[in-house]
Amino acid sequence: MDAAERRRKILELLKTEKQPLSASAIAGRFQVSRQVIVGDIALLRAANVSISATPRGYILADENNRPGEIIHTIACRHDGKGLEEELYTIVDNGCGVLDVIVEHAVYGQLSGQLQIFSRYDADNFFKKLERDHASPLCDLTGGIHLHTISCRTEEAYERVMEELNAKGILFVK
Repeated sequence: MDAAERRRKILELLKTEKQPLSASAIAGRFQVSRQVIVGDIALLRAANVSISATPRGYILADENNRPGEIIHTIACRHDGKGLEEELYTIVDNGCGVLDVIVEHAVYGQLSGQLQIFSRYDADNFFKKLERDHASPLCDLTGGIHLHTISCRTEEAYERVMEELNAKGILFVK
């Protein structure tokens, strides 16, 4: 299979998969190196295919939102110790964390795809931060950040807001 055919098949694969796919998993399917897949993804993006890289792998940007779910943006503020409590509070109340957004003094708006829908996803995110000696984006802004969250119902959203507010994580001036 030539490179163009492989990229077409990668796109088909991303359209059919319901979960993010890592570069290594895709590489295994096509019997090429992970780096070849990273290059293929870069070329697909350059061709205006909306592919997002999440901590768990690649997804089509249109797949970020689950059908029938309600999307909200919330403002939060916490120190490094509040990250676990924040993510657990959101997922325990029936919502998912799609991304994190910060306003950087030099670079402007920075965002990272999270795609965290369970404690399992959150725990994997924490492990990745620790393993890679990485800091969460909110460390760049004194803890202030936004999340786009996906909720099954408005009631779930209200529960999240109430609990985050009670825990002092919801950012309100």
